[in-house]
Order: sequence, then structure tokens, then C-alpha cells
Amino acid sequence: MAARQTSSALQPPALSDAYPMANPGYGKRVAPDQLPRGASDFTLLPTRERYVAGFIDHLPEGASMSVKQLAKQLPLYGQQAISSALTALSVAGHLRRVRCPVGAGEETRWVFRTFWSRTARDNEWWATFLATETTTAQATAEAPSPTPNTPAPAPAPAPTAVPQQRTPPPRPEAPLAPSTTEPGPSPAYLALAHLGRADHRLALSADDCATLEPQATEWLARGVSVDYLTTALTAGLPAAIDSPVGFLRHRLTTKTPPQLPTQNTGSGTTAPAARSLLVECTECGTPGPPEALPDGLCRPCRETHSKGPGDPSPVPAAAPDIKARMANLRNLLRSV
Repeated sequence: MAARQTSSALQPPALSDAYPMANPGYGKRVAPDQLPRGASDFTLLPTRERYVAGFIDHLPEGASMSVKQLAKQLPLYGQQAISSALTALSVAGHLRRVRCPVGAGEETRWVFRTFWSRTARDNEWWATFLATETTTAQATAEAPSPTPNTPAPAPAPAPTAVPQQRTPPPRPEAPLAPSTTEPGPSPAYLALAHLGRADHRLALSADDCATLEPQATEWLARGVSVDYLTTALTAGLPAAIDSPVGFLRHRLTTKTPPQLPTQNTGSGTTAPAARSLLVECTECGTPGPPEALPDGLCRPCRETHSKGPGDPSPVPAAAPDIKARMANLRNLLRSV
């Protein structure tokens, strides 16, 4: 009779029905195109990582993936050990922690998710998948939100039949008298007329305002405001002005402002810049684009992880001998 082979690997605890779920939009997300579960899952991982991976793999979609919650459910390891195991699983290609933009415009907020793959993936696969997730999230944010189904309005009741009544023939309407109201003065004319109230030296008559009105209108057509026009004409006045109309004509001619380009606002709203999905370093949480965080780690954490716990730390360079240098400088000065 063949002997039964038992695995020495630690078996993850059974999933509790009361395992906490993350807030809507957060938590665990399962990556697509995974192989079915089998006995060979995570066999290439160390014991601790295989134990944690087996537990995470059975968590439902949207489960909380914080180190604190995982440590509560896995009594064999503390939070530091769980954090190190998650870093190793990220390097092995099983998970990525990301920040996803949700919403549009001023209502955009960031949600934190952990994508999990039972099948180990390389960096190129994760970069392509996360780029697809970015496009999907942006398309979802731009799509209009569905409106709730409202009940169809009740059909209007049929009008009650009313017997036809005799109405007197309509009276012929009197022709309307032509409008005698004249359009009011232009903004340029009003600005010139108010100059005398701002400064008595610039008091203009009605004929003077009509004479200077075309030049003032040209100023306003160039994109300046009435306040700008008034300030330009009243700033730095001399002590005495013999001819207000001549003085203002000279200023309107010599101080003509440049033509400002017209602002094409279109619909009046500017499309917000598209925000891409960001990957978080599994070790320290530093965000960045997927291509900048291979293995789900930033550069400092990746260098630390590549050294391993057994590698000796680099020996710092010895401090320079200040006393010897000063003595050498003194000797050089004496010889001069």
C-alpha cells in the first residue's frame, strides 16, 4: 500500500464569515485570466509567504487588505511579518497596491486597492493590466450616471366634451405705432461723460462726448474695460487743462491699448486632465507610475530588498583626520 504524502507547509486558517470588508471601492481586486486553484499553488514560495498567500487567495472581492486586519486573522505572524510577506508576494508577482482616481471634476477622490493574482505575473503584464484599468476608470468617470427609474406619468384624462358656443367675430387690431424710443448712450459715451465728475478739469459737453465717442469705442473693442479707459484718461493730469477735448483726443490717440486676443471659451468648461492610476510601493507606500515601480517597490525599497537580511550594511567612509590636515597646512605656511 502506497504511503500517503502529507505537505509540511502551514495551512492557512479557515476564512471567517465575519472577516471585515473594506469600504465600497477599496480592498481586494482579483486580476483576470488566472489559472484554477490547485495543489501546486504557491509551492515555490517560502513557508510564511505561502501561508499568507493561501489566505489572501480565498478572501472575497472587496475584502480589507490592510496589514492590521490580516495580522488579526493570521495568529502565527505579527504585523511586521505580514508586511514583509506582502512585500515578498509583490516581488513574486502576485499583488500590486494601487491608487485609483474615482469621480470627475472637483469631486475626484483617490481610492486604495490591492490587485491580487494567484498566477505569478511579470512586470510587463502588470504594467499592461494597470494601463487597461486606468483607461476603464477614466471611461467610467466620463460616462453619465444612470438616472433612477421614475414611474411613467399617468395619462391625462380625456377632455370633457363641451358644446360649441358662438363667439363674436374678432375685432380688427389697430396698427401699432412705430416706436419712438431711441437707444441709450453707448458705454464709451457714458465713460466720457463721467470724466467731468471724476475731475472737473475734464468736463466735456455733449458735442465733445459725441466727437470722442468713436475713439473711446475703439478702446473698448480692443478688450479693455470702462474702468481701464477711465483710469488711462485721468491718470497724471497736469495742473491746468485749457482744452479738455483736445487733451483727451491726444491721450486716446497716443495711448491706444494693444489688441487683446478673444478668449474662445467654447462650452465654458475646461476638460479636467486625465489622472492615471498610480502604483504604491508595497513596502513604504510611495506612489508612482507602474513602470517606475517594478516588482511593486520603489528604488530604495527595491535596493534594500535585493541585499537581503544577511548582507552586511555598507561600512561608512572614515572621517578625515582634521588635526593632521591642519598640521600639514601649518608646515606648508612656514616654508613659504
